[in-house]
Amino acid sequence: MNLPLPIKIATRFAALLAVCWAGFACSQTDTETKTDTEIKTKTVEGFDGKIAKSYENSVEVWPEEKTFTGDEPNVLIILLDDVGYGQLGSYGGLTETPNMDRLAAEGLIYTDFHTTALCSPSRASILAGRNHHSIGLGSHANTAMGFPGYAGRVPLSAQAISRNAQIAGWSTYAIGKWDHTPGFQVHQVGPFTYWPTHDGFDHTYTFMAADVSNFAPVMYAGHEPVEPARDNPDYHLSTDLADKAIYYLTGKASIDPDRPFFMFWAPGAAHTPHHAPDEYLQKYRGKFDMGWDKAREMTFARQIENGVIPEGTVLTERPDDIPAWNSLSDEEKKMYAREMEAFAAQLDHVDMEIGRMVETLERIGELDNTLIIITSDNGASAEGGLAGTHNEVLFVNGQQASFESNQRFYDEWGTAETFNHYHAGWAWAGNTPFKYFKQIVHRGGVQDPMIVHWPSGIEAKGEVRSQYHHIIDIGPTVLEALGLDPLEEIDGIKQLPFDGTSFAYTFNDKDADDRHTRQYYELLGNRAMYMDGWKAVTIHANRMPWSTGGTFPFEDDVWELYNLNEDFSESNNVVDQYPEKLKELQEAWDEDAWKYNVYPLYDNIAARIGETNSHYAPQREEFVFYPPGATRISEQYSPPVKNRNHTITAYAKIPDGGAEGVLVAAGGLYGGYAFYVHNNRLVYAYNAFNEDRYFVRSNVPVPSGEVELKAEYEVAEGLSGMVTLYINGNKVGQGEIGRIHAVMYSLSETFDVGEDTGTLVSKEYNRENEFSGTLDKLVVRIPKAN
Repeated sequence: MNLPLPIKIATRFAALLAVCWAGFACSQTDTETKTDTEIKTKTVEGFDGKIAKSYENSVEVWPEEKTFTGDEPNVLIILLDDVGYGQLGSYGGLTETPNMDRLAAEGLIYTDFHTTALCSPSRASILAGRNHHSIGLGSHANTAMGFPGYAGRVPLSAQAISRNAQIAGWSTYAIGKWDHTPGFQVHQVGPFTYWPTHDGFDHTYTFMAADVSNFAPVMYAGHEPVEPARDNPDYHLSTDLADKAIYYLTGKASIDPDRPFFMFWAPGAAHTPHHAPDEYLQKYRGKFDMGWDKAREMTFARQIENGVIPEGTVLTERPDDIPAWNSLSDEEKKMYAREMEAFAAQLDHVDMEIGRMVETLERIGELDNTLIIITSDNGASAEGGLAGTHNEVLFVNGQQASFESNQRFYDEWGTAETFNHYHAGWAWAGNTPFKYFKQIVHRGGVQDPMIVHWPSGIEAKGEVRSQYHHIIDIGPTVLEALGLDPLEEIDGIKQLPFDGTSFAYTFNDKDADDRHTRQYYELLGNRAMYMDGWKAVTIHANRMPWSTGGTFPFEDDVWELYNLNEDFSESNNVVDQYPEKLKELQEAWDEDAWKYNVYPLYDNIAARIGETNSHYAPQREEFVFYPPGATRISEQYSPPVKNRNHTITAYAKIPDGGAEGVLVAAGGLYGGYAFYVHNNRLVYAYNAFNEDRYFVRSNVPVPSGEVELKAEYEVAEGLSGMVTLYINGNKVGQGEIGRIHAVMYSLSETFDVGEDTGTLVSKEYNRENEFSGTLDKLVVRIPKAN
């Protein structure tokens, strides 16, 4: 065939390449046709000039890949938030939780399981298998100090069990709350050393804070910020997290069915805000009109019936600060009942989503072979105070909501309009039969439900296990169930031994003797020591969870003593009868305090937050931000402008016809500030706790062309300020900001330039609020204090 020259060349070159890639003789000068036998036996030079032997005499060596049989166990850890001992149905609770109750009925209920009394330390410890002071989380990650026990960062010598599982080949997932990454590292630059992506998880979908709006959460897919609620009016966080889990589970089963998985699933429920879809809010209307005293009695009776408290347990008395329900006015009863309705609605709703995940495990044939552990990070929370609160940010700033301010939100309670928390009386009821709550290291703060379900590994169904255990025991238990030895070295770093003890020995032996017989406790100065059924405990300065700030002498604390072998609910203080036992336990506590880095003790949380940020967040006099990348910067890493003189200057270009949108915003619906253009006017808005809103507007329109738009903030007396607006250097408006946030705008909302993400600071713009002009840069200047 007479082909054109280019086609002849291309055809010939393709033929030569085919021969070369096959490993046979080829050179641009060797055009002789050879038989198959001749080609197989001849040794010639290839393109690289090296001598290659024939395929017939070569042996293929493939890299070894980890293979599984399909019989290796999976793990699903479900870590609820602020759910007390008496709040799940199987533990006597009045909220409907049929899906978790089903797992309890088909698995095991643990009645002597304990935590650290706070979220961030418990969440670090559950995966590390070590005491929270051992790994630098003696307090919350955002209240760190420059001491080993309070560094706020888990050391690389105490890596999580998820790293062990990942290295062994398990597919690993972290979904939901992750709040033991320091807040000043939550931004797009990193380092990401303390993110879940570096903690052994292949896939992560998380909110990086203590709490978040369930209707408009600030989420991260890996390291990338995402806003899943945008353009989705039916969005709810618990549903989103369940959807993500189901997507991952079905994907793994479809693509690599033999490979086992390790999933850590941590919903926002039931931490404030108690957000739930409307049908769940409606479901619980009127269900708690009986009040917390009666609810507690009902829960106690169910606990006796369910066998989750020993015979002879005493129902403890009401703390002095919590009023009797019958002493309240009708308006107070109405308000406080509504607060509990929202909590129950949220817990019921997340139970439904857990049910969807369980149904998925059944559908893909993995339920029986999946070790499911359900627990909470601490007891029910009384941080809502003695009226509840429509906005938890008040508590973060050391304030309490008034009954009257809560009433303003009665009809919106549990919706996106609130960041709501219930009255401390409901936390007391939620921790039945115990007396106290989250933060306190009595049993109400540290004792939690734990359900374990694993048909392939546990023969018993619906049985109770009464051995003493702690959250540091979960890590060793999981590794034992998976048949994995803890790695002595990871990434060249020698690993600390576990502090916890596996409780796998209890799975099929209900009468086994306790193996975890000694455990210290410390949180915010509250201390306790457990040894062989005895417990010494003190509430530091007798301070309740709704009280914040201040330092108090530790030597003045009053210790109590309980014989838990006879007194499950810590109802009978026997300190006067056994002074030597108290001394023994105090000495043991001191010994463990030195061993696990508990010292030095410090109790001023508000001071810790400020001190941490001053060390790690930038303290510049001038911050320059360039859109579009200057968004989703954590508040802890943003310009520290609270109660300080400062200016915010935007350098922009306004098109003919004007522009709209946000120049900068920090915080959200529940508190913060925003600087924006609206109706062709320059606006500075300050949202104080979603209670008081202040607006300063320009008295002239924003001109077209290149403009300099400035807001100057001057500190006034009594946590207030004066804002003056300038356009191109000309004063165009002034107004007072009568109330500000002294500590934080939010635990999760961010600092954004050119838009306002998450919930919105101002109600004058909507979610499509990006600045429509051209914003070159935004400069925040904070002069040094004189």
